[in-house]
Amino acid sequence: MTTSRRTKAPPPEPVVDDEPVRRGRGRPRRDIDREEVADAVEALFEEGGYEAVSIEETAKRLTVSRATLYRTVPSKEHLLAILFERMTTELYDAAVVIVDNPELTPRERVEQLVRAQIDAAFRQRNYLLVFFGGGNLPAEDYEKWQAWRRKYEGLWLKVVTQAIETGDLPDDDPRLITRLITGMTTWVARWARPNGPHDAAHISDVALRLVLSEARR
Repeated sequence: MTTSRRTKAPPPEPVVDDEPVRRGRGRPRRDIDREEVADAVEALFEEGGYEAVSIEETAKRLTVSRATLYRTVPSKEHLLAILFERMTTELYDAAVVIVDNPELTPRERVEQLVRAQIDAAFRQRNYLLVFFGGGNLPAEDYEKWQAWRRKYEGLWLKVVTQAIETGDLPDDDPRLITRLITGMTTWVARWARPNGPHDAAHISDVALRLVLSEARR
């Protein structure tokens, strides 16, 4: 007597957002470059703002499947976090170069920090204010933002304190002055446009006339 063998059905392919993950045997997975992701997300912001950013559109820009991107970036919030990380790194590194330059006076450091902040507001105008409050970020990246904000403000506080001592800034609470200046320069991202009547250099000139003490000009 022969016993018929039942063929066991193969397991279903894993599915991510209705898209099967297909990978040939032995074929290495494609690595996702975080800088390329940041470039793609920045371009999407440029074209359509916050609502234009999605896993699907980013995957198209990178010419990878959604499943491939999902393995590295599981949500829109994580996409934003990658761009946020680059933005904050650029801002902080630029500030460190200014603050640590021994050849600059406190006044010159204030001038260069203001110009760097306004230049960043121009370049990052499509998403700077989305991030500056730490919103729309995964919990772990929100914690990173809080730590970054303290470090970044600390750089400004150091320079502002020195500029108060030399009479280049009003003799008042350094933290208050720091937050007034950074608030003003960050808000440029809300209204400044590349084809507008004022470029970053001119806005910086006007801001510095408002900020620095008249007697020291």
